[in-house]
Amino acid sequence: MMMVMMKQLVIVFLLIRASVAQNRRDTGPAPAGDPVPAQQYIPPPKNWLTLNGSEPVVIARGGSSGVFPESSSLAYIMAKSNCLSNAIMLCNLQFSKDGLGVCLSDVRLNNITTINGAFKDQQTTKNINGNNVRGWFSVDYTLEQLGQLYLVQNVYTRSEAFDNTQPIATPDTIVNYDGVSNLWLNVPYDLFYSQHNISAAKYITEYLQKLISNVYYISSPEIGFLKTMDRKVDHNTTKLVFTVLEPNAVEPTTNQTYGSILKNLTAIKSFASGIVVPKSYVISVNNKTRYLEPATTLVTDAHNAGLQVYASGFANDIYSSYSYNFEPEAEYLTFIDNSQFAVDGFITDFPTTATEAIVCFALTNLNETRKDRPLIITHNGASGVYAGCTDLAYQQAVDDGADIIDCTVQMSKDGVAFCLESPDLIGKTTAATVFMSKATSVPEIQKERGIFSFDLTWTEIQSLKPQISSPFDKSNPPIIRNPEAKNKGKFVTLDGFLEFAKTKAVSGVLININNAAYLASKKGLGVVDAVTKALSNATFDKQSTQQVMIQSDDSSVLSKFKDVPAYKKVLHIRKEVSAAPREVVEEIKKYASAVTVTRTSVISTTESFTTNATNILRDLHSANISVYISALRNEYLSIAFDYLADPLIEVATFAQGVGVDGITTEFPATASKYFRSKCSDDVEKQDFRILPVAPGELLDVTDPKTRPNIIYHPALAVADIVRPPLPPVTPVSQSAPGSSGLVAPAPQGGVPTNVANIGLTLAAIMLFCLLSMGH
Repeated sequence: MMMVMMKQLVIVFLLIRASVAQNRRDTGPAPAGDPVPAQQYIPPPKNWLTLNGSEPVVIARGGSSGVFPESSSLAYIMAKSNCLSNAIMLCNLQFSKDGLGVCLSDVRLNNITTINGAFKDQQTTKNINGNNVRGWFSVDYTLEQLGQLYLVQNVYTRSEAFDNTQPIATPDTIVNYDGVSNLWLNVPYDLFYSQHNISAAKYITEYLQKLISNVYYISSPEIGFLKTMDRKVDHNTTKLVFTVLEPNAVEPTTNQTYGSILKNLTAIKSFASGIVVPKSYVISVNNKTRYLEPATTLVTDAHNAGLQVYASGFANDIYSSYSYNFEPEAEYLTFIDNSQFAVDGFITDFPTTATEAIVCFALTNLNETRKDRPLIITHNGASGVYAGCTDLAYQQAVDDGADIIDCTVQMSKDGVAFCLESPDLIGKTTAATVFMSKATSVPEIQKERGIFSFDLTWTEIQSLKPQISSPFDKSNPPIIRNPEAKNKGKFVTLDGFLEFAKTKAVSGVLININNAAYLASKKGLGVVDAVTKALSNATFDKQSTQQVMIQSDDSSVLSKFKDVPAYKKVLHIRKEVSAAPREVVEEIKKYASAVTVTRTSVISTTESFTTNATNILRDLHSANISVYISALRNEYLSIAFDYLADPLIEVATFAQGVGVDGITTEFPATASKYFRSKCSDDVEKQDFRILPVAPGELLDVTDPKTRPNIIYHPALAVADIVRPPLPPVTPVSQSAPGSSGLVAPAPQGGVPTNVANIGLTLAAIMLFCLLSMGH
């Protein structure tokens, strides 16, 4: 007992200290129309289309259950620490054999606890609402026995690193975590427990409310339970909410389907003040296309009946629709920032992201982008939305607020320079369906066989279609991008790209040159000459309005542009590194004033956890060398666990946390949205900010016995920088006329001008986790 008390005292002390240092979130009354716990922040005036015109609330399902096991102490601590103080902590209330409540996601202990190891051969079969279900059930074990178990993550895409460390929580202990003031109890199986002589209503009203006074929401999918509670609760302080299940599921009290019950909202109003519905009841996703369908009238109809609507099923790492472009905030905004309705709250596994959507972006005119921020540099245009390096990808990038648009230059067999990420046309185009007979091996470029642009004429390349690609299209399940636009767009010549950029409000262009030595010596193609001529023809060498960046992983390529001081030379370092010794920095300065490095060279990761910020940024900045990172993507598989599957937090970490000079991204809209949001400003008076994470802190919370090993990258060496001089362009006898290295007159393939908080308080969490191991 003394050990438990000491744990709690240490946690409270550290959390108070961390909250004062980091979270500056709250004071003032709760939103109008909601129960009024103490010390809530004052929401700014906005014209919300919720039932009472108040700001939507964030309900954390089992805390931050997208990171930690649901309803674990760590999950509740993180949720409370990283949201506004009016965030609501939801507990799915289950019961022990002795009638005491515990917070667990299911009536069964399978897959959510360590029950299989503790009580291996004690599975039973029970009837739950007419269905025979086999497993381990909380009702078969006393609270003391349940105390021997630990929680585990039950979503396979999430980390198991926090399993077996957190004991099962009870509702009365939740309020001890950093002063949780809003508690939501969901009672999913009252009828089942009553068959075992356990009364959820009696537990809540006669036991729990004597210990705590802040149960502000009680929900259930069982009408009988809600009608019982309707006679027992103080409606001035506690709301009763009807949880609606899938349309064909049967409600056990009435034996009606939830779909039919929902048709009589007036009847629901007689025993509840609101409804919880799966988000598909409000805005559904087409099962075939995975794009959004028009919104239903449910929210408007419910509001007209005097019912609040809480939408459930939100999680950053569960993709629902291509319409959101893998941006989780966009999904929340669809439910609250439209001209027709706003739901009254979200039930979510990632409450921090829901808070961002409400506070930072909803009903808000985003600011002009800040001046003191990193550049937003595209990676093949907006290649997360359209096929990379097409006219549509470049136009989308401009519309999305990119500063620098990029063209990686490839060469056709007949000397036409054009934009495409790789000389291998497989995957980026439909070449595999037409020109497989031309597939060859070029080990100087890549290990795999490919169909290479320098083996096809420009006319042959133009006969192909571009193809949107995803680095995760072979994951399980595959994650693909915007299939509706899979083959849309046109290939863009370098000349066309430059002419397009000149007419757009972008700060500049980045021209990326790879494989110059191979093209010159083996294919008779002078890509450097092609770029030089194209820039000159477009008069980029005679203007200073737009920045020209020349990027290459070959120092000899950059040397070819040393006589044009207006061009910013960028050395691309492809390998993962951690530092740049002085002699290396001095060597870099001979060729470039900026470098592009992998993001893991700036913040190291291991098994999807960040480990530490390296010295590479410090070393290069000390010599006044700019540092750009490449490349950010929105898909959660690309994002370290520390960033909560939220690409905005990753942007915040690289921009504010470590201070890079440029962010290369396939989704420029995401970076632009962050920089134009008030939540990116480092101003103390802000109620909420999207805060960077501290690299390595989340990893420190994991069990040291199962913690993944940290991978240390080598320092950059001079040999990584210096390349031999470029060979002369050697004509190839079988080459078509015009392949001497100068660009042939390019067909008209250019871009048409009318195309269309985080503050994890992990010091406290880490200590709590270590103490819990001795629980």
